[in-house]
Amino acid sequence: MGFILLSGLGGLVACSPSPPDSPTPTASAELETVQETPQPPSEAELWSRLQNAEQEDVTYVVLLRHAIAPGTGDPDNFQLGDCTTQRNLSQAGRQQARDIGEAFRSRNIPVKQVFSSQWCRCLDTAELLNLGTVEPLPSLNSFFENRSQATEQTQQTQDFLLEKEHPSGVLIFVSHQVNIQALSGVSPRSGEAVVLDVNGELEVLGRIL
Repeated sequence: MGFILLSGLGGLVACSPSPPDSPTPTASAELETVQETPQPPSEAELWSRLQNAEQEDVTYVVLLRHAIAPGTGDPDNFQLGDCTTQRNLSQAGRQQARDIGEAFRSRNIPVKQVFSSQWCRCLDTAELLNLGTVEPLPSLNSFFENRSQATEQTQQTQDFLLEKEHPSGVLIFVSHQVNIQALSGVSPRSGEAVVLDVNGELEVLGRIL
């Protein structure tokens, strides 16, 4: 008894020894069992998908990490409603947020809604995009200092995306590195975005910006 490894099919298949007179499999025959892994879309392809979301009647989600805010976490005296107690966008971060908004406008991306963490650096990023009214969404709030909230908040965001009816087009979620990584498995840099396809389940398509 022997085993054949089927590349791309994730397993070993038992087989009987070949009879003495059986022909030796050719290289071309062996290659027929290999399934190519689809290449992820390029950044240009992702922008094109976002542009055509309305025409194709699909909803895409752009998980955008807030723009540049020097430092890590927040000060010990952090208060949610007081920006002076938080880590905030630098001038470079504020310009980065404006540039991101222009990247969407210049490509005529059909942004339908903008949601944001209640942290000031996210709200400021979302407002500076100038892509529409910003709606705070508590499940996008950072759990960097309280990882026990990670599972619950991530599930709340998933439920919001999958259980609510959303318009065809693009939704922008401005959040934090820990939230985006928990939701998508991708750790974005400041001002980088992860694109998801919302079609009964969340599918990570790639990164832009």
